[in-house]
Amino acid sequence: MVRMHTGRFSAVLCSGLLAVVAGLTGAAPVTPAHAASLAAPAPASPAHSAPGHAAPAHAVPPAAATRVAPAVSAKSAILIDGATGTVHYQKGADRRRPVASLTKVMTAYVVLSEGADLNERIRITAADARYPAATGAAGSGFRKGERPTVRDLLHGLMLSSGADASQALIRRYGPGRSAFVAKMNNAAHTLGLANTHYVNPDGMPKPAKGNYSTARDQAALTKIALAHPQLAKIAATRKYTIRKSSHTRGRALTNTNKLLGTVSGAVGMKTGYTNPAGWCLSFAVDRGGKRYIGVVLGDTGAQRRFSTATKLINWASSS
Repeated sequence: MVRMHTGRFSAVLCSGLLAVVAGLTGAAPVTPAHAASLAAPAPASPAHSAPGHAAPAHAVPPAAATRVAPAVSAKSAILIDGATGTVHYQKGADRRRPVASLTKVMTAYVVLSEGADLNERIRITAADARYPAATGAAGSGFRKGERPTVRDLLHGLMLSSGADASQALIRRYGPGRSAFVAKMNNAAHTLGLANTHYVNPDGMPKPAKGNYSTARDQAALTKIALAHPQLAKIAATRKYTIRKSSHTRGRALTNTNKLLGTVSGAVGMKTGYTNPAGWCLSFAVDRGGKRYIGVVLGDTGAQRRFSTATKLINWASSS
C-alpha cells in the first residue's frame, strides 16, 4: 500500500473538489462525502435491471424500467445521469478490474490539482522517451532533449495516451514516481473512490497486477474530472497541434476517443487497453438537456467499446 500524502496537495485537492462538483451540478458547494455518494453504492433495490445483471444501486427512471436494456459484451459497464447520479444501466459495476489507460484521467487530475502552469516547459529525458517501447505502452512521440509545455504533455497524455508524457509529468509533480502515485491514491481516497488503487500513473499491468478500480468509481471520477474546465477542454479535443519551435518538433496528436465527432454531444473522456484489462472507455455525452456519463471495462474489441457506449446512450436518451 502506498503511503498517503497530505499537506499542500490535500488542501488544494479538497478545495478544488468542492468547486468542480458544484460547477458541474450548478448547486451549492458539496463536501468530499457528497462526491463519494456516487462511488459508494447504496443497498440494492428491487428496481429493473437487464437480465443477468445486478439491480442498479440508484433509482432507475420509470421510462427505463419499462424497456429492455441492451445486451453489453463488456465485463463491467455503467451509465449514469451526470447531474443526479441516477443509474440508467449497470453490469458488474462494483467489480474491481484493471482499467488500463483510464488511469491517466487521475494522472491529469492530480497534475492540474497541483496548480500546474500550463506554459511551463519540462525537458524530456532519455528514460521518458524510451519508456513506451520498453514497457509496451502507447507513446506521444516525445524525444530526448525536447522541452514541451505542460499543456503539450497533458494533451499527449489524454489524446494519444502517451506514457512518455506521463513520465515527464510525474517527475515534475511528484516529484518522482512514488510520490506521485501516493498523490493519486490520496486523491482517490478524498474523492470517495473506495474500490480504486493505483501502483503506477499509466495503467500498465506492472508492478504486481497493476491498478484496479470499478466502473462505478471511474464514472464518479469522470464526472469530477469533466467539471475541471481545463481537463474537460483537453478531453473534448479531437486534434491538438504541438507547434514547431526551438524546443519541440511540430506535429499533430489525434484523440483515440472515436466518439468525438461521430456521436452527437460527445465531450470526452478516455480510452484504454491492456491484455488483462481488455478494451476500456470512459465517456460523456450531452443530449436532450442531460449529461450522460458512462464507463465500459473489459469489452471485446477496440471498436466494440465505442458501439457499446453508443448503444447505451441511445437507449437511455430515447425515453
